Amino acid sequence: MDSIAKRLGAEFFGTFWLVLGGCGSAILAAAFPEVGIGLLGVALAFGLTVLTMAFAVGHISGCHLNPAVSFGLWAGGRFPAKDLFPYVAVQVLGAIVAAFVLFLIATGKAGFDPAAGFASNGYGDHSPGGYSLTACLITEIVMTFMFLFVIMGATDKRAPQGFAPIAIGLCLTLIHLVSIPVTNTSVNPARSTGVALFVGGWATAQLWLFWVAPLAGGMLGGLIYRWLGSTKES
Repeated sequence: MDSIAKRLGAEFFGTFWLVLGGCGSAILAAAFPEVGIGLLGVALAFGLTVLTMAFAVGHISGCHLNPAVSFGLWAGGRFPAKDLFPYVAVQVLGAIVAAFVLFLIATGKAGFDPAAGFASNGYGDHSPGGYSLTACLITEIVMTFMFLFVIMGATDKRAPQGFAPIAIGLCLTLIHLVSIPVTNTSVNPARSTGVALFVGGWATAQLWLFWVAPLAGGMLGGLIYRWLGSTKES
């Protein structure tokens, strides 16, 4: 087992890459004139960040990159409670640093205004599709639940070995394909926090939902798979 410092470093750089690649695709490339990557491209970008980092640092830290994943794995009996808050702290820090880098890049273009969104998550008037608080709450809980369910199953010792990063990355892509119109897709409190701090106002006021719902969904997913996947031997 690598030292806690190395594991935290892996989580920092992994979450940095997730926000830089995922949110960066939304901020810089989604609506680029004529050749923008659109919703499909952004969804794929988020999936690719997790897939690539799972191969890069999964063997060091487990590649959580997300407080909801850390809490979900803890609820599922796969992660020690003593490491929860150090992991969450570096995940949030990595997300903030990545958002800062994106802010520096984005401000290099005339007319840039972070208040326009900056890939932040929102509900009501700030939902991309105008979805209600209730709809957004349900979406984030259910999507994070399924994310943890897939993570727990794909990393089960009885699952085919070596394919977990692919399953997890594709799951996150699918989650984004479904839920970008609803909440701009969080399922990750660190990702939401990083960009929201540079938007301020409505983004930070609505940030609570993107902590509460993913954490609840993640822990529920971990618990359900812990029950479903248990055997007499375990």
